[in-house]
Amino acid sequence: MGMLGEFREFAVKGNVIDLAVGVIIGGAFGKIVDSLVGDIIMPLIGSIFGALDFSNLFIILGKNPNNLVALAELKKAGIPVFAYGSFITVAVNFVILAFVIFLMIKQINRLKKDEKVAVPEAPPPVPEDVLLLREIRDALKK
Repeated sequence: MGMLGEFREFAVKGNVIDLAVGVIIGGAFGKIVDSLVGDIIMPLIGSIFGALDFSNLFIILGKNPNNLVALAELKKAGIPVFAYGSFITVAVNFVILAFVIFLMIKQINRLKKDEKVAVPEAPPPVPEDVLLLREIRDALKK
């Protein structure tokens, strides 16, 4: 079997396909979390702290000859900017995503545990010699 055959065997295995599906779903899930953070959570946090827009929190590190004020304009002009607001948004994204994944794994583990409990194991059969000895014991008691 050549290199191509080995690669085909590797790629067709369930683990590789499961991983590919997980990456695709993870990418889509990441977009959902980005929207949740950017469109719902961060505006709420911003309203609590005085209508802050975290994405526009930054410190200009270089010279700003045109007195630009928007982060996008500063980046486009090539002026170095310490954009800590963007970092806060990404950090909140990460914490929410990690928490949601934690809840999902916890739920999956709980369902697996329930599956194991739902199917009780049958007791092992009693050996023939033990049955015979019990019959003899019961006969001697009479």
